[in-house]
Amino acid sequence: MKIDARTLPRVLADPGAWRVILLHGEDTGLIRERAQEAARTIIGPEEDPFRLALLDRETHDRLEEEATALSLMGGRRVVRVRDAADSQLKAVEHILGQTTDTLVILEAPGLSSRSKLRALLERRPDCASIGCYPEEGRTLESSITKMLATHRIRIDNDALHWLINCLSADRSATRGEVEKLALYAGDGGTLSLEDVRTCIGDAGSVSLEDAAFAATQGNRAEADLALERALAEGISPLPLFAHSWRICTAYAGCGRPWRQAKAARMHSRPCAPPFFLNAQPDLAGPSNSGHFQP
Repeated sequence: MKIDARTLPRVLADPGAWRVILLHGEDTGLIRERAQEAARTIIGPEEDPFRLALLDRETHDRLEEEATALSLMGGRRVVRVRDAADSQLKAVEHILGQTTDTLVILEAPGLSSRSKLRALLERRPDCASIGCYPEEGRTLESSITKMLATHRIRIDNDALHWLINCLSADRSATRGEVEKLALYAGDGGTLSLEDVRTCIGDAGSVSLEDAAFAATQGNRAEADLALERALAEGISPLPLFAHSWRICTAYAGCGRPWRQAKAARMHSRPCAPPFFLNAQPDLAGPSNSGHFQP
């Protein structure tokens, strides 16, 4: 069965209702996280080795054996298969043709939409096929807020917006950065923009942001330098367009130029998305053009 966004929370909350769960898509970190959560829901956080089998590419041939094995200590077993592909199709068909309560979790990043394995599992009502793709926009904001909420931590809006621009498309990397922020803030704390920038310190993203601001101000030399710094960090230049578009949209939304640093702080507050405080003084007037004319 193909699982859509509306039924996904219910499926993740009760993975034991399925015989096979297929996790596919581009976000390897999200696939790994959902597989781990599903397994722990069945066998508990201790990950009992008698009830959990982890199979990688070298041990794929043991899939059917592990899925039909009896639990020595009682309780339902879980088999996690990493880097699953169509080569496991026959084994999965044999497993589904037998009587076993073992939950099989197939982790298949990059699995084609034409995959025979995926087609088989999406046809069966006792199997779940879940797409795991990079989160963005409000979905990413919600995920970050929920992660921090488990530690009773609140994050300011401007800090959240800046953080989203820094994070990569991989869920495991995102969780790692959020856990770092949680440790920095402490349970029940609050994260400001300054806190997030101090803790994350994403030089590549900052360089892209600096390049975008310099470009919109007509400061070609500074823009080139910031862009070279970002490329040296191995950062893709594509986010530069997102930063530039966000800045130009905010400029246009504010309706008039910034002529003084004091005025910049006053006028930038109603902008959406907002300018960050460290960038607002630059809006008083670029060195080359005097001000930005939307």
